[in-house]
Amino acid sequence: MGVASKPVEQLDSVVIRFAGDSGDGMQLTGGRMTSETAVMGNDLATFPDFPAEIRAPAGSLPGVSGFQLHFADHDILTPGDAPNVLVAMNPAALRTNLKDLPPSGILVVDADAFTERNLQKAGYATNPLEDGSLDSYEMHAVPLTTMTIEALKEIEGITKREAERSKNMFALGLMSWLYGRPTENTIAYLQQKFAKRPEIAAANVKAFNTGYAFGETTESFAVQYEVKPAALRPGVYRNITGNQALAYGLIAASVKSGLPLFLGAYPITPASSVLEELARHKNFGVRTFQAEDEIAAAGSALGASFGGALGVCTSSGPGIVLKQETIGLGVTLELPLLIVDIQRAGPSTGMPTKPEQADLLNVMFGRNSESPVPVIAAATPSDCFDAALEAARIAVKYRTPVFLLSDAYLANGSEPWLLPNVDEIPAIDPAFAEPSGGEFQPYARDEETLA
Repeated sequence: MGVASKPVEQLDSVVIRFAGDSGDGMQLTGGRMTSETAVMGNDLATFPDFPAEIRAPAGSLPGVSGFQLHFADHDILTPGDAPNVLVAMNPAALRTNLKDLPPSGILVVDADAFTERNLQKAGYATNPLEDGSLDSYEMHAVPLTTMTIEALKEIEGITKREAERSKNMFALGLMSWLYGRPTENTIAYLQQKFAKRPEIAAANVKAFNTGYAFGETTESFAVQYEVKPAALRPGVYRNITGNQALAYGLIAASVKSGLPLFLGAYPITPASSVLEELARHKNFGVRTFQAEDEIAAAGSALGASFGGALGVCTSSGPGIVLKQETIGLGVTLELPLLIVDIQRAGPSTGMPTKPEQADLLNVMFGRNSESPVPVIAAATPSDCFDAALEAARIAVKYRTPVFLLSDAYLANGSEPWLLPNVDEIPAIDPAFAEPSGGEFQPYARDEETLA
């Protein structure tokens, strides 16, 4: 967007966390920063953090939404622990996340949000921007809201409220300048996203550009930072979440096995987006069924498997408990069935939007009698693709239900994914009777697989 006008400091990795109210657009902001970073060729990992409450009060501690992005010039495996940069849009976001920011970390806050009322909601007795409690950080109190409204005052057709809601784009523009991110794709994205309301598109683009220009011209930021591209394997990459990769892996398994894919699912966080993604791909012969409950979802998938499809059901901890009897039936009938457990926090209903990895004993031993089931666990968001293929291969070859473990951390997180060569993915052989109508004894013991 412009030639750097300040000294540029080289870094090998950066962790940025955006935090604010659920309505402040932190997921969109983090998502766009991620896309800009992917274009730069950095390796990256993300972690969106949503409130577990349906809609917590604005400005409250439970209502804080966050998005963490870790990018580097080398291979990385996690979204990171402590952020190098914290962008806090209100006092609640600051109070919730400040404990993770190390001393000397960069802290950017919307100074306009630190009103007496918001401070009380966040539990502050005094204003942290004024009492010296933030002196150990590189603190930048920027009036994001005021500057955004001022920048957009000449755009016709938008209200003051709509102008205020563009402040996240100001923050994105500032961070894009600070780390030398490209801006063209974000501008094109905003114009496309708000194409039906050109005034909103213009407001967001201008707020974004204003934030970028503020970084270039302000004396508050003395240097700009650069993270060089990572040495990734040659090929075509795309940024992908764990649930997207899982859905694509299931489709690939369907194609490679020649079995139509059937997904029976009851909506449950954080597994629902697998159902939503697969529903978009009916052109591959995918059939999706939104069942009335978890037991019906498992039964429909097992029935589809009996009928010759690749039966899959997706759920999370509470739903897996309800599916166990049907899974035991699948073991008895020796039918291939994929059960995807995208784990979340807490016993019972727990906290739907928070990650946990505590279902292993349940999936291994949660059925009555002797009912062994193979368990596959994904390691990273992109690994969900390979894990889905491997789980399907085992299920089809050995005629057994198979658990595929993921979690909210992988499901919602993202990283660069090297698009595979489809021709190099091994075929999955269902071992149907040949020729058609020939002798087929599915319950006879296979000496090779013992299935």
